[in-house]
Amino acid sequence: MATTGGAAPPAMDEKARRTRDLLASFYNTDPSAAAAAGATAPSSLVRPSPTATPASPLDSINSASFDPDIYMNVLVQQSNLEGLLQRHVKMAAEIKNLDTDLQMLVYENYNKFISATDTIKRMKTNIVGMEVNMEQLLAKITSVQSKSDTVNTSLFDKRENIEKLHRTRNLLRKVQFIYDLPTRLNKCIKTESYADAVRFFTGAKPIFEAYGDTSFQECKKASEEAMDLVIQHLQAKLYLDSEPIEARAEAVVLLKQLNFPVDNLKSNLLEKLEDCLLNFQNEPTQASIGDISKTFRAYLIIFPDSERHLIELAQALFSNRYETVRENLKKRIPSTDLLTVLRSLWEDATAIDEVIPEAALPAFSLETTRDIIRQHIATAFLHLQSEISDALVRTHSTSNEKLEESQLQTAMETSKIKVSQGCIDLLQEFHHLIDGNTELLVKLRDLIIDWVQEGFQDFFQKLDVHFHVLSGRSKIFSQESSILDTVQIDKVPTVLVLMLAQLSVYIEQTTIPKVTEELASSFFGGGARSYEYGPPFVPGEICRLYRSSGEKFLHHYINMKTQKISKLLNKRFTTPVWIKHKEPREVNMFADLLLLEFNGVVSEVKQILPGLVRRHRHSDSTGSTTSSRSNPMREDMLNRSNTHRARSQFLESHLAKLFEQKMEIFTKVEYTQESVISTVLKLCLKSLQEFVRLQTFNRSGFQQIQLDMEFLKTSLKEFVDDEAAISFLLKEVNNAAHERCLDPIPLEPPILDKLINAKLAKIKEQNPNMQ
Repeated sequence: MATTGGAAPPAMDEKARRTRDLLASFYNTDPSAAAAAGATAPSSLVRPSPTATPASPLDSINSASFDPDIYMNVLVQQSNLEGLLQRHVKMAAEIKNLDTDLQMLVYENYNKFISATDTIKRMKTNIVGMEVNMEQLLAKITSVQSKSDTVNTSLFDKRENIEKLHRTRNLLRKVQFIYDLPTRLNKCIKTESYADAVRFFTGAKPIFEAYGDTSFQECKKASEEAMDLVIQHLQAKLYLDSEPIEARAEAVVLLKQLNFPVDNLKSNLLEKLEDCLLNFQNEPTQASIGDISKTFRAYLIIFPDSERHLIELAQALFSNRYETVRENLKKRIPSTDLLTVLRSLWEDATAIDEVIPEAALPAFSLETTRDIIRQHIATAFLHLQSEISDALVRTHSTSNEKLEESQLQTAMETSKIKVSQGCIDLLQEFHHLIDGNTELLVKLRDLIIDWVQEGFQDFFQKLDVHFHVLSGRSKIFSQESSILDTVQIDKVPTVLVLMLAQLSVYIEQTTIPKVTEELASSFFGGGARSYEYGPPFVPGEICRLYRSSGEKFLHHYINMKTQKISKLLNKRFTTPVWIKHKEPREVNMFADLLLLEFNGVVSEVKQILPGLVRRHRHSDSTGSTTSSRSNPMREDMLNRSNTHRARSQFLESHLAKLFEQKMEIFTKVEYTQESVISTVLKLCLKSLQEFVRLQTFNRSGFQQIQLDMEFLKTSLKEFVDDEAAISFLLKEVNNAAHERCLDPIPLEPPILDKLINAKLAKIKEQNPNMQ
């Protein structure tokens, strides 16, 4: 038996496969196909090909030359008993399977033969009698055809007559229509049915062209007169503003059908269209973009060759409307109102684009809206800078007047609110620009985010430059004079410089962190900016900028105050002749002026800088007490001595200075009341020391300086906390006067105390509320 040579398709069961192989092996006459079938079919049913190569005796069981004796001999020789038993069992199973398959084939073919026989019997029964019916049908058709020919022959003359009469009737109707045409046209004119009138006249025109000069001359003349009136009415309708654009378009079409020249009408109508667009631009509420769109569509239909002109009109319309929006940006309109206008313009451009896509209005609108939003953002920052500047300039204008204590505090808080709340308000307003879900805003969202961040970076940088201009530390460019004008330091209020210093610190520590947090939460994304330019907003850079500016403003304020007070001191020490000074009888007036200036410094600093002016006794904290403060007993003994002992005291003080502890007078200036006031006072006392060194004193002049310094030592305790440093500087002034004195004999302590107490009593009498 042959074994299966290939795998059967998985979708086919074993029974169907065997049936197919049996049929293929029985009916196939191709040797190669038979060989292939033999490889898969049972060996008992495979027919050998006469040209096939001889097989072994064991394989020849399926061939026609099968010899049972040879087969058995070879099988016995090659197999043992167990192999023979297995071959017997296998062959018996194959015989049984073949019998079953053959029986199945017989049954299936038998059923098909029975079904085919029944079908043939039914067809034979149905066909019986059909020939008789066909012969009867043919006889009836022949009879109908003969009768039809008879009728046609008898009615031929009458049919010709009827057709002739029908043609005559139609001709009479046409003639009647021509005679009734003037009346019809007049009725159409009365009812304003101009389309019907044109249709009637164009229908009769061929007849007028053929017979208008003979038979229908009067009708033609009357009809032409009526049509002239129709043309006049159509022309009037074209120029009537109350008529809708559809009616005007219909009028032009009717005029074209009448071969009326419309070139001059085209120019007039386009001029009227320009006027209409101008009115729409000035008063958009008087018309809608839908009407404008219908107008453009109608003009394209009426005048197809005017497309280029219509494109120019549409582009000019939107250019002018967007230019109006640009002009309105100068008045600082809210973002919501701007978005409403831009959204309306975008929708209008889209509507017109459906009619005239060649105008490319959406692309133009997108590009223009991009520029307008960027200008709007820049204008908003410019207005915020102006508001902050106005708040500071109001302080500038009132700084020359006497301000109450609360007014400077209010001005400072107002400036802080203008900066911080102004930035937050701008962020909330700009948030509307990226919140919209319209196609226009979606396309510009990343750009808007970058512009906002760039705007804050540029705003803080320009605001810093503006602060420097207000403080007098920078140059400003005057567009009117086209020259560089330097702001005079004397004209800049010192309180404004101090406010700028504190405002710079506030921006660094409060405003920039708030803005950075809000940008990170609401304006994330972006990315439209090129990578090589870096991030649009760098808070660290802005913080460093304002930290540096704050320090500069603070030092500038201290320098301005010091210069002002130094001028008073210089005037005091250069005016009198110290070598001829009279005996001191009271504290000099310059001490009052100095205290008055210090009171002004304290008043400004107290209202603007944080922290209270506290008194801290540092007499033992810095420097040695014996070297920085005078011993009353020792001074009493020295004042009672002669000139020799006075000089011995001077020598002793210089020796003590060599061994005393180094005192740090000038430390880093901080944003506190104590630090600023102390620094100003120390610089002024240092200047006072230098002024003293430039003079030559007699005994009375030296004693006057001694009296003034002792009075200041008592009075200045209320202003600063570093009492030791102040005492040291006052002593340095006194020592400088001692060095420059020809006869350095100090005042006796009782006299010194008496004069100081008298001055204090006088001050208390003038100011009862003073403690």
